[in-house]
Amino acid sequence: MTSPLATLASLAEPPIHYMDGAAMDYFLIEMVNTLRSSSAVSTARSKKIEKQMIDAGILPPPPPSKDLPSKENGTPRDSLTSLNPKTGSGIKSQALQVTDEDEEALRTRLEAIGMHVGANFAERLCRDKLIFTETLDAIKFICKDVWAACWDKQVDNLRTNHRGVYVLQDNTFKPVLRLSSWESREIAIKRAKIYAAMPIGIIRGALGRLGYTCTVSAEITSLPQCTFQVKLPKGS
Repeated sequence: MTSPLATLASLAEPPIHYMDGAAMDYFLIEMVNTLRSSSAVSTARSKKIEKQMIDAGILPPPPPSKDLPSKENGTPRDSLTSLNPKTGSGIKSQALQVTDEDEEALRTRLEAIGMHVGANFAERLCRDKLIFTETLDAIKFICKDVWAACWDKQVDNLRTNHRGVYVLQDNTFKPVLRLSSWESREIAIKRAKIYAAMPIGIIRGALGRLGYTCTVSAEITSLPQCTFQVKLPKGS
């Protein structure tokens, strides 16, 4: 039971909020839109330079794509239909590949920003705390202190197999709380996954600053719930 003196002390010195939760939501939305355009330009520039180096003989040409038109049963495929954007798989697969590359470039940038934010948060929030001797204590620090600093709430559920795998579940994850799509629920969930990239980086950056190397992945199966899986190497 909390003593009256502790209650008075908490009222006299309320916890410091390093970030406004609502501002974080709006900032992330605008950042994703901005970096998506920036990543597309960067990817196009890299492809242009790579093509110039291939044409100059500096780099070897890429292997032929499996999706290019081929002969089936000795009959040549109609070039007009096989390369049609609406019916053929050649141009369609190339468009999907470009989209995947752009999304990966965007995800990489968002995660890098998140790692920087998470590392700084961990350093500030741990200033008056003792060094964590147990891995579980470090994960609880992420679930409570870091989550509250970023999104004004704690993680709803924490599970572990006691073998270095931790599952953090947030039932109302704020970065995807207001996302929706007029097309379908599946499209909304697919688009929401990119908004988990920066939180993944925040988790990695915070644990990295605490001395833990980890891999983090996110899963969104129903909005606004988001589940993060943190894997630490054995012996951490």
